[in-house]
Amino acid sequence: MRKQQAAQTEAELKAAAIRVFERVGYLNAKITDITTEAGRATGSFYKHFASKEALLEALLADLLAEGDESAELEGHLDDFRDRAAVRWHVSAYWHFHRRHRPLMVALQQAAIVDEGFARRSQELLEPDLHHIADHMRGLDLPGDPLVAASLFTTTLSGFAATYLGGHGRAPEVSDDEAIETLTSFLHAGLGGGPS
Repeated sequence: MRKQQAAQTEAELKAAAIRVFERVGYLNAKITDITTEAGRATGSFYKHFASKEALLEALLADLLAEGDESAELEGHLDDFRDRAAVRWHVSAYWHFHRRHRPLMVALQQAAIVDEGFARRSQELLEPDLHHIADHMRGLDLPGDPLVAASLFTTTLSGFAATYLGGHGRAPEVSDDEAIETLTSFLHAGLGGGPS
């Protein structure tokens, strides 16, 4: 029963944190904002997380677990010579970023101001980078597959952050147009042939 209650409290704190991050941003969020949002005492936060950064790391681990599950979905192609494989990954990431936009923004904000967090999140993302690099087998890449995978993921995440960030900096674009444009750009850039 206690384990169930602890898991419930942790889930409520995580959900509250995401709502607070969406409202005020990660950098402006205070632990008391999160506990108030969750309807919990501040002390309960520290039973689950050592700090706001630890909470964000736990949320990142949840995101990565969800991403791993999506790699098991039907239609997941693994040869980036095939445009459809690139499109599947672009589409999956685009929709993932849209669903988790407040958390994606929070992760970016934390990495900018906290070098240690940036390093830890890179370590957590390392397996995903290798996953993308593996999909590039058979392509005539201009360099190391991990470098190409870094370019792929940075382009994808930067584009999604710009167009889904809600800051009005980018022209209006539909999901389908964004996915198609990015797929064509990345597939051609990887030397996958004409789109």
